[in-house]
Amino acid sequence: MSRPPLPDQGGPAVMAPFLLRRLWLSVVPRTGGAPLVPADPSALAASPGLTWIGHASFLVRMDGATFLTDPMFSRRASPLSFAGPRRLVPPGVAIDALPRVDFALVSHDHYDHLDLPSVRALARRGVRFVVPSGVGEIVRRAGGEVAELEWWGRQDLGPVTVHCVPSRHFSGRSLLDRNRRLWAGFVVEGPSRRFYHAGDTASFDGFAEIGRRLGPIDLAAMPIGAYLPRRMMASVHVTPEEAVQGALAARASRIAAMHWGTFDLADEPLDEPPRRFRAEAQRLGLGDDQAWVLGVGETRSW
Repeated sequence: MSRPPLPDQGGPAVMAPFLLRRLWLSVVPRTGGAPLVPADPSALAASPGLTWIGHASFLVRMDGATFLTDPMFSRRASPLSFAGPRRLVPPGVAIDALPRVDFALVSHDHYDHLDLPSVRALARRGVRFVVPSGVGEIVRRAGGEVAELEWWGRQDLGPVTVHCVPSRHFSGRSLLDRNRRLWAGFVVEGPSRRFYHAGDTASFDGFAEIGRRLGPIDLAAMPIGAYLPRRMMASVHVTPEEAVQGALAARASRIAAMHWGTFDLADEPLDEPPRRFRAEAQRLGLGDDQAWVLGVGETRSW
């Protein structure tokens, strides 16, 4: 499958000042972040259940399967141990406190979603990985067993089927490998329910196509952070309002917010994404039981 073109992120006039701000904040970080809720060990075994580990990482139980999304347990989202975005909040569940995990989904190769120390630790436990095309080479080098999928590909894993679905984003772990690997979201389909993890994405018509092909969705995990400056982020990240609208276009009945309050990745105030998410959900008639803002470590039944 040919890769979509690189996104228009405003060029050097927009990106250079942004990167300088990011460099400064890696030295003098902002404080704040998502609330931390002590994990309830008994809740980690409940099914169907969703536990927010932080950022785009969830522990999901449904229809006899237990799986992780974008497992990220490291202190920094960076190739360097001493620089780059640092966690504002520790993981909601320590990696060695996880229950048995059947498989892990990785949406793309960016460091805040594909974390090699986490991959290595899970691979040692026999966790299998499902990734978009091209990402498998990285996981294999880290010791993981992996299935690679193109958009609209599928993989049966015991009682559930994993569907790889489009997203609007980009890939690359350095300046030399931009867009060499695919990026994606996933729909996990079981006998009784369907879960959608959008990965990283901008707003696009694909939300409605996912709903047409694979809906209705019982629960959609949608990114709500890293959306400013808009000139740079509009082609790669949704706003909180677009996250709610995209989930509804995908025919989701519940929405869980993610990708906020764990790493400081963009210019918006750290506490702004959930406020805007809740306001848009309320505007569209969704109650708190349908639009979830979880604390890190919190579990909800669905």
